[in-house]
Amino acid sequence: MSKALYRKYRSKSLDEVIGQRHVTDILGQAVKQGRISHAYLLTGPRGVGKTSIARILAHEINHLPYDDDDTTNLDIIEIDAASNNGVEDVRALRDKVQIAPVAASKKIYIIDEVHMLSKAAFNALLKTLEEPPEHVVFILATTDVDKLPATIISRAQRFSFRSITTADAVKHLRYIADNEGIKVSDEALELIAERGDGSFRDSISLLDQLASLVDSAEGITAGLIEASLGIAPKDTVDQILSTVDEHSIAKLVTLLDQAYDQGINGIILSQQLTKRVRELIVDKPQLLPLLDTLLDVAKHPQPNLKLLSVLGTAATPKQATKTVALAVPAPGVTATIAELEKQATQDVVSISSKVVDSQLADHKTLEKSNISDAVPVAEAAFDWEKLIENTRQKYVAVYSVLSKCNYVLEGNQLTLYTGNKFYKKKLDDVKYGSLLYKSLAEVGVYGLDIHTIPTAPPPKDSQAAAVAAIMGGGEEVVVEDNAS
Repeated sequence: MSKALYRKYRSKSLDEVIGQRHVTDILGQAVKQGRISHAYLLTGPRGVGKTSIARILAHEINHLPYDDDDTTNLDIIEIDAASNNGVEDVRALRDKVQIAPVAASKKIYIIDEVHMLSKAAFNALLKTLEEPPEHVVFILATTDVDKLPATIISRAQRFSFRSITTADAVKHLRYIADNEGIKVSDEALELIAERGDGSFRDSISLLDQLASLVDSAEGITAGLIEASLGIAPKDTVDQILSTVDEHSIAKLVTLLDQAYDQGINGIILSQQLTKRVRELIVDKPQLLPLLDTLLDVAKHPQPNLKLLSVLGTAATPKQATKTVALAVPAPGVTATIAELEKQATQDVVSISSKVVDSQLADHKTLEKSNISDAVPVAEAAFDWEKLIENTRQKYVAVYSVLSKCNYVLEGNQLTLYTGNKFYKKKLDDVKYGSLLYKSLAEVGVYGLDIHTIPTAPPPKDSQAAAVAAIMGGGEEVVVEDNAS
């Protein structure tokens, strides 16, 4: 059976470790000078070399050669805290540490994922960690240092590991690929390193996995990685951002539907978009608000719909967010009144906030105008019957559900009262949601945030609402009086 590549190319000395010089240099000097601590704590993300360095350090402290993971030594004991996390396990360890080493100068305990120990186990370990026998060294490793008690952290020398840079990962992956005779493009290696997310182990494991999927002639390409991992091609990512710049809601919905149909998850796509926006942010600072909202997609229970909402809002044409307002000029500003009267054809004058600012700049004597009753155009232009008719003609499945709903529009939030959980589930579905946003765009409404509630709308009458609350719900019904 062949050995996994991440095991085959695991570092065998501190000098071979890549990307952690701030740790290896200090540990190397300490070993040379004989300044050995009784406890070390190695913290940092997964797959960056914590366990490898723990094993190397254990062998170098005892001046033993380290050639292979399978080599065993009675004086170097590895413990997986995830499966040995009880207080009885730690008490047994506490008894064993009193026994002198068999052949080496130190008995070294490597406790991996030490944060998995129970509270009682930590308490049992504390005394031993604080005053261990002279012949014992503890090397603790964890990916989640926040879960460690402060009393444990304070009794060990802590070394914080960093995520591996993409450049370091690509360089190491190229070295492995060339040694193994794996044909892979530079673009593919960069994609593998990015998907590794700062972890050598994950990146090398992915290279190993992909090498078994292709023949030696074709090799590993960016297209193969995209198809295998369900990530969007760079062209698709750039096209989506272009539709945001072009304010093309319909095209945006089409691109997202195509991506979802290809099995691309909204979370992965949002991560790709986040990375791309970060690359473009200097040249396109207008994308900064989009970057902020993209970070919320992964936290949402329905990431596909959330991504559509985020991108749809960003793609909303600027004129759709203007307001209709009544400007009330200050008394005595006759010049400004005269100009406004010439432009006006009715009592209510529609002006944007930019126009108001311009008037203030041009007429220094104009006192602050009172702007009131601002109504978003999206709300003013919203026509429920028009939306229903559009879905009836183009999206019958959506119409069959939407036509049975009631709605409330407050600002840019459209609340749909579906009447039951079945209809809510339908409208929350990615397909239905995409078509609903598309239909809204087709009737000229943009930037709405849609929420669904699986009940009838609350009664408008206060007494009826109170009765409904007492009865646990209810629907308002209008009863006509036919008495003559």
